[in-house]
Amino acid sequence: MPNTYIGAIDQGTTSTRFLIFNDKGRLVTSHQLEFEQNTPRPGWLEHDPYDLLDTVIRCADEALRKFGMMGRTFSHIKGVGITNQRETTLVWDRKTGEPLYNAIVWGDTRTDRIVERLRQRDPGFSIEDTCGLPIHNYFSAVKLVWLMENVPRVKEAIEQKRANFGTVDSWLLWNLTGGIQGGLHITDVTNASRTLLMNLKTCQWDDQLLEFFGIPKDMLPTIVSSSEVYGKVRWGPMDGLPLAGCLGDQQAALMGQRCFDSGDVKNTYGTGAFLMMNVGSEPVRSKNGLLSTVLYKLGDQSPVYGLEGSTGVAGAAVRWLQHNLGIISKATDMDELASQVEDTGGVMFVPAFSGLFAPYWRDDARGTMVGLTQYTTRHHVARATLESVCLATQGILAAMNEDSHIPLTRLKADGGMSNSEVCMQLQADLLGMTVERPKMRETTGLGVAFAAGLAVGMWSNLEEIRSLEENRQVDTFEPQLNDKDRQRKLRLWNAALERSYGWAAVLDE
Repeated sequence: MPNTYIGAIDQGTTSTRFLIFNDKGRLVTSHQLEFEQNTPRPGWLEHDPYDLLDTVIRCADEALRKFGMMGRTFSHIKGVGITNQRETTLVWDRKTGEPLYNAIVWGDTRTDRIVERLRQRDPGFSIEDTCGLPIHNYFSAVKLVWLMENVPRVKEAIEQKRANFGTVDSWLLWNLTGGIQGGLHITDVTNASRTLLMNLKTCQWDDQLLEFFGIPKDMLPTIVSSSEVYGKVRWGPMDGLPLAGCLGDQQAALMGQRCFDSGDVKNTYGTGAFLMMNVGSEPVRSKNGLLSTVLYKLGDQSPVYGLEGSTGVAGAAVRWLQHNLGIISKATDMDELASQVEDTGGVMFVPAFSGLFAPYWRDDARGTMVGLTQYTTRHHVARATLESVCLATQGILAAMNEDSHIPLTRLKADGGMSNSEVCMQLQADLLGMTVERPKMRETTGLGVAFAAGLAVGMWSNLEEIRSLEENRQVDTFEPQLNDKDRQRKLRLWNAALERSYGWAAVLDE
């Protein structure tokens, strides 16, 4: 029996997990809890910061209890890593530890007018060249601007130099390492690269960007690597464990899929869908609406960069069918419904609930369903929903092909929606390439476990991780659609996209 283990906190958009892996990369035990999604107004999405912390503690407590019941001891766990929903923005009082507002979630659209105002200003330099990102409501800086302009407690704390800004990783790390009693205010380079405030080449906060957005530097966390011992947990069920790794959730999934070579591509079908490609040691500036981002930085090694394309709605569309429309009673009903029809009956669904992300970047788009007739049933709607995620992924992958000039031959898939057999077959059909899905689906937790394990010496390098036999088994989906039918689907999708544009502006008239 292996006697060394690594823990992983996976704090996502709708749930939190704590997972324990052994030194072969095998998942030993885990625990998961969902938490409340707060939608105080249309387009707004918030999380209670205490819910995020509380679910981490409760998941760790239960997973460690299970671990003990398996005959293992706490001392066999060598460290823990944190992976988290990215861009979600918090501000708290460093003197009291109190959050000054709810966490504003990455998919929140309240900042549309701030984004419009900022885009009209001339910064005197290229923001996208500096940080790899466009000005968009997706990213943390514009959410922080909203908090500074609309929440008096945030403004007051900034004036009194008591305010800490951070993404979810920063909030968790600060609290776990002591909070008001010496907690570490840090963030890793992958999370920092999603704020609009970090220089992509230096991997440090950029003074020009801070000046443009009007954000004081003293409220920002220190940027650290993705794999090093930051400190130890100072309370709770993980008390004494080294905190040794930190990655944004999509970067963690990429590491968990072992996409260590230039040209490797993965897509995570979670709340949204996030397609990432490893481009190596130099950032690539996209000409096709993709994001340039940091994939990971292991200790004092040079950072590894990637191209990313995101669609804001994937699994969220399934939950919408379940909770808002009542078309399904549980997510697993989707395959049963969608497989009962051969096609969508002409229905196309653009789930632009928060606008459209890459490669379109249309804040003014809204969810649109076209082609409805009296023939349409819930089976067609279910299939159109799965198809929409796959078509959005196809658009991103086409842009990646153009930017990278690397011919892509297979896609590695993970995330909750990848459990759908129908969805994965549709994806292979619409891409015209092989889709591989690992048998072990917890790739996000595994990725940050790799990062933390490297920092504490559980593995010596990426080659050792690459050679692990565990988790090599995959399900393979081969394309079955001919080129003519594939091109027809893409034409219909593009026509549906055009019909979603501008609806937010109509609503504001």
